[in-house]
Amino acid sequence: MQLEFFPSRTLTWYLARLFFTRILAVLFMLVLVLQMLDLLGESGDILAFPGNGQEQLLYYVTLRVPQLIARFLPYSVLLATIITLATLNQNSEVISMKAAGLSAHQVLAPLILTALIISLGSLAFNERIVTRSTATLNAWQAVDYGQIPKNPGVKANLYLADGRDLLMASSLDGQGEGMVLHGVTFYRRDANGMIVEQYRTDRAAFANPGWRFENPVKFDVATTTTTRLEPTVLAPGITPTKIMLSKVDADSEDLFQLSASIEAMKVAGRRTSELEAAWWHKLSGPFSSVLMPLLGAIAAFGLARSGQLLIRAIIGMALGFAYFVLDNAALAMGNFGGYPPLIAAWAPFVLFALIGETVLIRTEE
Repeated sequence: MQLEFFPSRTLTWYLARLFFTRILAVLFMLVLVLQMLDLLGESGDILAFPGNGQEQLLYYVTLRVPQLIARFLPYSVLLATIITLATLNQNSEVISMKAAGLSAHQVLAPLILTALIISLGSLAFNERIVTRSTATLNAWQAVDYGQIPKNPGVKANLYLADGRDLLMASSLDGQGEGMVLHGVTFYRRDANGMIVEQYRTDRAAFANPGWRFENPVKFDVATTTTTRLEPTVLAPGITPTKIMLSKVDADSEDLFQLSASIEAMKVAGRRTSELEAAWWHKLSGPFSSVLMPLLGAIAAFGLARSGQLLIRAIIGMALGFAYFVLDNAALAMGNFGGYPPLIAAWAPFVLFALIGETVLIRTEE
């Protein structure tokens, strides 16, 4: 009976290298095709802004590619698992390894180790690269691909209430009392909730209290007249703290920033279940790659000449995609409080780990 978890060093390196190269190949093809399709859909909007050209298109690609890599890396690991194991089975290499005394778990061990290393790299990549590119892209899209934001931490598409009045802004810069809003619209409403005045400006700075609108344009609904005003202070009830708590994008913040945002919202009495589920999913999402060799393992075993290799590959692929479907469903349940955040993020991972292990043991061990 073999008690070692890994096979020999040579075989471990061979399987890990084979698996890793196929992951890179599948990921490259997926990202290339999806980026081309995405760019076809967005290029018209990017080039519609005066002055935008090839440079802006390339800049969009640099912001979008990290998002595509983060989202489709687990799918790439799943497809690479099916390709690698099906090829080994077809060439009778799995039979040779089992004839040498290796168990099914020992055959899969190098693949699981490779997937674990990729998961750790994916977690670091998401925290350092993807969050910043997502924040920058959201802010750039908020200004209709106009001036490229210089601050990667800007927030976009703000919507706030000051009593019965409303304030909207396309983006903001700065922190605390140095905060500046861009693309601002302020609606003054009467006791019945009807808009009576509208103020628009390109820039509004915090005036403590209120926001100083620079040369705003006022539209009076009753008289349907438009007036250019001197700098005017509006929305005294809206503070920088209120703005920061009103727009927390989990995809644009790393784990430490998101933790601080969650604590601030708890202090303010806000609901945080959606953000807590997103926080846990920032961990469970990258580590879903570790599951893929286990779920796709059914393609590795069984006689290739029996004609069931394709069926086994389809079953392995179905198990992997079922995990992604259930993971998204559980996260949606956690967002509106149906599941506790920890359960919403990790329950599909644990469930499919048990399913994959059960299938492997009952069929091969």
